[in-house]
Amino acid sequence: MSVCVFQRTCFAHPTCSIQMAARSHQQGPHLTSAWKSPWIKTKGLCPAGMGTQLVPAHVPCPSLRASHVSASLAWSLLSHSDVTFVVGREQQKVFAHRCVLACRCQAFRGMLSQGPGGSEDSPSSIPTQGPFILGNVQPEVFLAVIEFLYTNSVTLNSHIVLEVLTSSVEYGLQDLCKLCVKFIKDTLTVEQVCEALQAVVRTQGFHELSDVVLARVLRSDRLAVDELDLVQAVREWAHVSSAVLERPVPEVAALPVRELRLPLLAPSELVTLESHNQRDLLIPAESIAAAWRSHALRKGSGVPSHLCRPRRGTRPRDHHRHLDPHAK
Repeated sequence: MSVCVFQRTCFAHPTCSIQMAARSHQQGPHLTSAWKSPWIKTKGLCPAGMGTQLVPAHVPCPSLRASHVSASLAWSLLSHSDVTFVVGREQQKVFAHRCVLACRCQAFRGMLSQGPGGSEDSPSSIPTQGPFILGNVQPEVFLAVIEFLYTNSVTLNSHIVLEVLTSSVEYGLQDLCKLCVKFIKDTLTVEQVCEALQAVVRTQGFHELSDVVLARVLRSDRLAVDELDLVQAVREWAHVSSAVLERPVPEVAALPVRELRLPLLAPSELVTLESHNQRDLLIPAESIAAAWRSHALRKGSGVPSHLCRPRRGTRPRDHHRHLDPHAK
């Protein structure tokens, strides 16, 4: 496969990416126009030792391993840095330069002008190294954002792309957001997205899904999430959507609720579900009755067959063997 190469960048020199950003900032519109064309990096198509190729975002391409690029970029940022971020549970230190972050991102400009404690002091009074504590972000994800700010390109893989996309929205980086969306469209399947859902069911991003998208996700057998957890996640999603759309909970949740596999729940879990359901009427009474009927008859009679099929993450329960149409 051949890919047209438009530009190269190399992280071998500690200040390479920094100099590129600085030149763009100092020499005016001619160079800053280069920032308007974001790129995605791909590996293995350039001569050894010549760095990483940049290809246009519309060309589907594999991604570099984030760990390799993140380590190289972290070394680059260490030189002459004047701000430090402590990122993630690992408390990994990430070094950067205020002028680059402030020039490229309004969110960072506001953060840096307030200081680590959120004070209103002038920038000159802010400690040189910070540090700024970012405990809810994975280091790999934050480094991908920093990489984009310095090089206008980003190294993505399927493990971090959803979180990088979330960060791009939070930081107001529209070009990075477009690259993430393009990467997802070109590389991820619906099944892979469903598998990744287990990591985001408790995040705000899950609550922002539309009812159509959520229903489609809930149809998947590959979800690595137990049904009881999915019911709770859908309930939380429904309450958020109800408040935002100013519509009743049963109305906004009608489509996704049809995909909940209630026959998979044990009798004790159904009792608890009925109790909770009296408060918000999330689940239609006939759906709960059908689940009870499958227990009474010891088969999925009168229930669509896919609603009796365990998902990848379904915890085993004693009655599941009776739901199997092939069981004797």
